[in-house]
Amino acid sequence: MEERVWWTRLRWRLRGATMWPAFLLAVVVDTVLLRKLPIAGDTAPDVFAAFLLAFFFNLLVVAVGAPLAGRFLRGRRPGLPKVVADDRAGTALVALVAVGVLAVGIAHHPVVQDRARAFDLQAATARAFVLDRAPARFRGNVGRMDTWTQGPHLYRTCVPGPDARRSFCVFVDTGHDPPVVIADRDQSPNSVLAGSDNPGRLVR
Repeated sequence: MEERVWWTRLRWRLRGATMWPAFLLAVVVDTVLLRKLPIAGDTAPDVFAAFLLAFFFNLLVVAVGAPLAGRFLRGRRPGLPKVVADDRAGTALVALVAVGVLAVGIAHHPVVQDRARAFDLQAATARAFVLDRAPARFRGNVGRMDTWTQGPHLYRTCVPGPDARRSFCVFVDTGHDPPVVIADRDQSPNSVLAGSDNPGRLVR
């Protein structure tokens, strides 16, 4: 009798042992999805940020969602042990998180593409303006442009000069066709005005 009970408990334990392997797999899958299909912003997060976000999403559903969903599942199936109910619920929830990340990423992808095209357009416009209007000491550094995204269609793009404290900067508004370009009298680099770690800055 004791051996039969032991084997019965072992079978239940094995049936309730899928959530944490699914959790680990989901963290990896969600990290890749967040890198390939960002759910917010203009660009994909770096690997570490994507991993932290994926880990947080899945930990939240395992720690909070699984017990609640497991209780609901046991209400539908009273004979189901709690450990199995929680495990099945948690496994289903981490799968739903992956589906949700994929769905939001696909929905947000056109926005990312539009913003990328707008950024490329402003970069080309700023480059042409610098080559045409900027003093010679700046034109040679046009390949080191630094852009600060200030709004959905507004960019401040700077080209460094011999003095690290002075740059040739322009405002580019892609909300017009063709884009409007205005030279900025302030020669402070974006790293000074926006901050060196501002997520809106991008060096190209």
